[in-house]
Amino acid sequence: MTPNTESPDPIRIAFMCVQNAGRSQMSTAFAERERTRRNLEDRVEILTGGTHPADRVHDEVIEVMGEEGIDLSDRTPREITRAQLQSCDYVATMGCSTLEVGDVGEDVDVRDWSLEDPDGRDIEQVREIRDEIERRIIALFDECIGPVQ
Repeated sequence: MTPNTESPDPIRIAFMCVQNAGRSQMSTAFAERERTRRNLEDRVEILTGGTHPADRVHDEVIEVMGEEGIDLSDRTPREITRAQLQSCDYVATMGCSTLEVGDVGEDVDVRDWSLEDPDGRDIEQVREIRDEIERRIIALFDECIGPVQ
């Protein structure tokens, strides 16, 4: 897909998984940081949610994101609806979804990132998942918006 640099409408990106307590929370936080870093607050909307949200964000996820200066301790997993997903330009699933393009429409670019679930992993494995998510977020912004000038 070519970068969206001309449209006046914001680009809507959703990050979803089952519990919205690990990978999608890290993805959302990195996307928010990247949006701010690129001064795109008025051009990029970010959504997140799960199909069956957990009660809280996983402790190990809060810990490794804190190492990056990102506080997730006040975040609460939430549900995401089909209508919200249909309103997006891009939907990144974390590897635990059966979401199909037909579920949200042909105009939505659905990507399955196939990331390991950090729940119950040792801290070093969670760091590796975090670092992979950060790389994918930067690549997604480069593709959707264009590289940082």
